[in-house]
Amino acid sequence: MKKLLKWLLRGILLVVVVLAIGFVHVWYFKPYKIDWFYGRTFLQFALQSPQMLSSMRILPPWADFYSDKLDDASPAHADDMAVMVKDDLDMLHRYDRDALDAEGKLSYDALEYFLKDQVEGEQYRYNDFPVNQMFGIQSNLPNFMADTHQVNSASDAENYIKRLDRFPLQFAQVIEGLRLRESKGAIPPKFTVDKVIEQMQGFIAMPPAENMLYTSLNEKLAKLGPEKLDQAGQDALLKRAEASIDAKVYPAYRDLIAYFTALQAKATQNLGAWSLPDGDAYYAWCVRSHTTTNMTPAEVHELGLSEVARISAEMDVILRDQGLTEGSIGERVQQLARQPEQMYPNTAEGKSEMIARYQAILDDVNANLGDAFNRRPKLGVEVKPVPAFSEKTAPGAYYQGGAFDGSRPGVFYANMRDPGETPKFAMRTLAYHEGIPGHHFQITIAQELQDVPFFRRVLPFTAYSEGWALYAERLAWELGFENDPLDNLGRLRDEMMRAVRLVVDSGIHYKHWTREQAISYMLENTGMGEGDVIAEIERYFVNPGQALAYKAGMLKILALREKAKQELGDRFKLSEFHDQVLTHGALPLSLIERVVDHWIASKKAG
Repeated sequence: MKKLLKWLLRGILLVVVVLAIGFVHVWYFKPYKIDWFYGRTFLQFALQSPQMLSSMRILPPWADFYSDKLDDASPAHADDMAVMVKDDLDMLHRYDRDALDAEGKLSYDALEYFLKDQVEGEQYRYNDFPVNQMFGIQSNLPNFMADTHQVNSASDAENYIKRLDRFPLQFAQVIEGLRLRESKGAIPPKFTVDKVIEQMQGFIAMPPAENMLYTSLNEKLAKLGPEKLDQAGQDALLKRAEASIDAKVYPAYRDLIAYFTALQAKATQNLGAWSLPDGDAYYAWCVRSHTTTNMTPAEVHELGLSEVARISAEMDVILRDQGLTEGSIGERVQQLARQPEQMYPNTAEGKSEMIARYQAILDDVNANLGDAFNRRPKLGVEVKPVPAFSEKTAPGAYYQGGAFDGSRPGVFYANMRDPGETPKFAMRTLAYHEGIPGHHFQITIAQELQDVPFFRRVLPFTAYSEGWALYAERLAWELGFENDPLDNLGRLRDEMMRAVRLVVDSGIHYKHWTREQAISYMLENTGMGEGDVIAEIERYFVNPGQALAYKAGMLKILALREKAKQELGDRFKLSEFHDQVLTHGALPLSLIERVVDHWIASKKAG
């Protein structure tokens, strides 16, 4: 028996040694299989971001080592990540691409494209504005705590408080990066500095027990019920959270407010990317990166002008049918938008009605898509208002993907700062873009893929994702969901906005347009409310090139669909085309084209 036990222990030890050697080989050297390399690349990246792990929820509960931590936002960590990206690209090139099958080549090319783009953009790392009126630690971190950090037990609540205690460290790391950018000549626009200060001052103006960080935890604890945590335990945790907000969170905000207050003396203008170090080259890279094309800023501008002219003609027909013949497109659309029957009142009741209407639109389209899609997401989507403290400077709407484990649905956030800014005839298009069949379909279907490397379920390519969402707006109209001419006008208004973006984004960053010049052009051509237009234009200042992705992606998807129709004739099926676009994860536009071309060839051969 002793001899048997001895050999058994030796066997177990041998297995442990073999596994350890295998782990070291895969983790530190070239993995034997490229799929192992893909898994290592994603895991190494994910392990660097506790907040991303909380958002995705891809690890089992027993492996939760991260829920009490926040991301490292220091410049030193960014340096390490840049080295890791370059090393990953070098390692990828050590594999023989020609030895892979078609799907393997697609994975290889998608990752290579992403890594190359990151490596090329590394030289412009300090040209961005990580704290701005739209996003940044001052708004993203509270929203993360409220919307993403789940509290399903007392220990989860403990981790929530530990994360509150870590606010000062992450804020200090962000300030370090901001000072580094400032030293290199990257000064934010004046309006950004002013609005960020106003936003943060509003966040800390209320007593800690009224702050969303406290009220959110209170709501989460209340849902636990006494069987998981009695009232005394809940009260004790809330008291500690209140103390942390007062002693840790608010001082962190005051430090960031102090930095931006000092910056006001330097941030005296509103200038585009051209004013930043090596600004013209930086913007040219932004255009390539966000559109996943080789378009130049000049080509983007000309495309925008032609698209504005085309859409203007379509909108003019509808407006004339409504008896509106005088004034610019924007002025006439605004005449319709300001009609009382087109506006929800700016009251609590009006906002609730508007949110309910958005949800009804999504439920309707979800139930009546017919045979347009073979693949449908399992996870649902719900509509919520943008958090009140950030609604003033947030966009009109945005989407947040659900959790991979199904514990949190996708969310379409609608901005309720003034319901009248979005006329009722524009609501359908917005819901289709953010929810169904737009972002929710595309992002959730990608998350639910099982037959691709994991990185392809999460890799971001803006032109693909935003191009699909804009395509989804048009698709809903084609499928009969916007038969009312005014609903169609709402669709065209939003497509016009995306066309105008091509003009004003390149105008600001390439042609040196002023903020006021860009606002005037957008008001004249879109019919959007002035508040929405200002928020949009100021968004483009702090995120160069991102707004170009929508039109670039939509036009490519439409062109590929038309190509497939022409070549396949009666054999073309819309649902099969959508399968090709949606079931490979996010890809650069050139790779989507390759996928669709392969499908066309296969259908012809079959």
